[in-house]
Amino acid sequence: MMTRETLEVNAVRIFFTGVGGQGTLLATRMVGEAALEEGLSVTMSEIHGMAQRGGVVESSVVIGDAFSPTIADGEADILMAFEPLEALRALPKCHAKSLIISSTVPVVPFTVAVGQSVYPELAALHDSIKEKIADLVWLDAVELARKAGSERASNTVLVGVLAGTGRLPISKNSWEEALKRTLPARILKINRQAFEAGYAFGSAGQPLA
Repeated sequence: MMTRETLEVNAVRIFFTGVGGQGTLLATRMVGEAALEEGLSVTMSEIHGMAQRGGVVESSVVIGDAFSPTIADGEADILMAFEPLEALRALPKCHAKSLIISSTVPVVPFTVAVGQSVYPELAALHDSIKEKIADLVWLDAVELARKAGSERASNTVLVGVLAGTGRLPISKNSWEEALKRTLPARILKINRQAFEAGYAFGSAGQPLA
């Protein structure tokens, strides 16, 4: 139970997008729990789309003085993209000063796998995003997660990057408590390592893509 009074901050709107099987929902919960631990007001959306592997999943967290978790076009201050093509598709949610944190590892849609369509080249995706949004963190979250112990923790890597940027008024301790609240004990250690890898990346002032 929270013992601190709820802090009032200007609303920060975070839009999450990925595909089923990437842990988008879990990452959304991590961010929400960290904000709650910090004593901030939080509203969270339900997941939209198909949560099974391969289906598009979207969710949102609004931290601060806001009454609804709904993020309209042009309102997202931060876009968390777990898949690069989904980052491009979600661009209408962003505004000129938004921060985008995106994994560069594609999840090939079924239509591509069966030859009905072609997945865009990563360089083209990158350039299309950069044309609209300058503040882009573009990283191989899967590789960082693999080095931390499990590539399945790439969602936690991206949450760590967000934490490391310092864009949210959330302490390192609150992030760590959020991991304990949202993760089973059997995978907590690896996810802590993945979070730390992302946090180091985000806090080191990595050159934006």
